[in-house]
Amino acid sequence: MAAPFSWIVPDPHGVYVKPADCWIDPSKAVAKALVTHGHADHARGGHGKTVATPETLAIMALRYRTGEGPDGGATRPVEYGETVRLDGGVDATYIPAGHVLGSAQILLEHAGERVVITGDYKRRADPTCPPFEVTPCDIFITEATFGLPLFTHPPIEEEMAKLLDRLAAYPDRCVLVGAYALGKAQRVIAELRAAGHTQPIYLHGAMERMCRLYEDFGVDLGELRLVSDHTKDDMRGHVVVCPPSALNDRWSRRLPDPITAMASGWMRVRQRARQRNVELPLVISDHADWGELTRTIQEVDPQETWITHGREEALLRWHQLHQRRARALAMVGYEDEDD
Repeated sequence: MAAPFSWIVPDPHGVYVKPADCWIDPSKAVAKALVTHGHADHARGGHGKTVATPETLAIMALRYRTGEGPDGGATRPVEYGETVRLDGGVDATYIPAGHVLGSAQILLEHAGERVVITGDYKRRADPTCPPFEVTPCDIFITEATFGLPLFTHPPIEEEMAKLLDRLAAYPDRCVLVGAYALGKAQRVIAELRAAGHTQPIYLHGAMERMCRLYEDFGVDLGELRLVSDHTKDDMRGHVVVCPPSALNDRWSRRLPDPITAMASGWMRVRQRARQRNVELPLVISDHADWGELTRTIQEVDPQETWITHGREEALLRWHQLHQRRARALAMVGYEDEDD
C-alpha cells in the first residue's frame, strides 16, 4: 500500500500529481498543466495541454498566446464546481478563489484523500470575481504573500473614499492610480463604480485589452477612455489608471498635474510608497491578510498545511503555537506581480 499522499509531490517548479502525470501551476513548460489563474507567476505558455477556467484560458490567450494549435497547445475549460477525471483515477474540481477573474482553487481527490491547492486567494468581496469558498480537505496548500501579523488590510470602502476625497479636493488635477493590469486595475475601477463614481475613467493603453476582456465576461466597468485619445484639459478632475511602471514615466507628463496613487497591499509598508514616490498610498490587496490566512486554515481544518511563496516562517510558527502540522515548500519563480 502506498504511503499517505505519496501521489502529490511538491517540486521547486510546481506541484506534481504523480498518477495523473500532470502539474499544478508549473513554472516550466510541461505536457499537461492545471492552472489556478492567469498571473505570470502561476501561468505561462508552452504547455502541451492547459486545464483552467474559461476566464483564465482567455486571459492566458491574451497574455501568453496560448490556445488551440501546434504552438499554443490544447486547452480544456473547466467551470466552477465542475469535476474533471484525470488519468490514474484523480478527480480535479475547480472552486472559486476570489483572487482575480477566473481564479480557482483546485481540489484533487485520489484514493480517498483530498488536497486543495489554492493558488492565490483573498477573502474580501470583489465585484469582479466570485468569492472564495472554504473547502475542507486533508492537505491545504496555501500562499503566504502577506503572512505577517502586521498585514491587516483596511476595508476597501475606506481606500475608495480616500481616493475620491483627494479627487474632489483638487478639481484641476487628476489622480493617477498605479495598478497591475490583471485584476487590480479592474477591481479598482469596479469599486469606484460601487462607490458611486460615474465619471469616465481614463486608461493607459496597456490596460485596455484586459479591461475589455473583463467586460466580455460580464464585469461592468462603466465608461472607459484612452488617455491617448484626449487632451490634458479633458482629464482634469478625473481618475487615470496605469501600470505601476508608468507612474513616474515620461508618459505621465501628458496628464494634468497628476496626484500619484498606488493600489497594493504593499502600500501598508511606508518605505515601499516612498520608493515609488507615491503621494496617495491605497492599501488594496488581492491576497488574504494575516488574519484571513489564519482564519481560513482554521475553517478548512486540514490534517496538514503546506505553505508556498511568501512569509512562510511566521505562518509556520503560528501552526506550531496552535498544535497544527505544517511545512514550507521551496517554490521558484513566485513574485508579487499581482499585488
